[in-house]
Amino acid sequence: MQLEAPKPKGRAMISLTPLIDVVFILLVFFMLATSFLDWTALPLSVPAQSAAPVSEVVVLNVRIDAEGQIFVDNVLTERSVLGAELSSRVADEPELHVLVKPDPAVDLQMLVNVVDAVRLASPGSMRLAR
Repeated sequence: MQLEAPKPKGRAMISLTPLIDVVFILLVFFMLATSFLDWTALPLSVPAQSAAPVSEVVVLNVRIDAEGQIFVDNVLTERSVLGAELSSRVADEPELHVLVKPDPAVDLQMLVNVVDAVRLASPGSMRLAR
């Protein structure tokens, strides 16, 4: 007895509709999951090799200790009055150079808040030191 193999009925059509649906859902997911924030850099001046002598430059030291206390020229300053203190110092000396010295244990957000307060006071230059 000889059996015949069934004849192929033709090619099955592959529908692209499910693939398009999956791609669309992935597109919507990534559009909603992505954040489009405008990240801006903090402008910091880089010291040059031919900088003026230290005796001619007025430098204001802003130090942040490990507990988050802020010292302006070794005087404890509250965070709420830091901006006003810096603005008054800059008004007295427009070319004031501010040196921010954070302790290594200081939170990054605390450092950014202090640097923002210094930037808003518009000193002659601002530097970040270790």
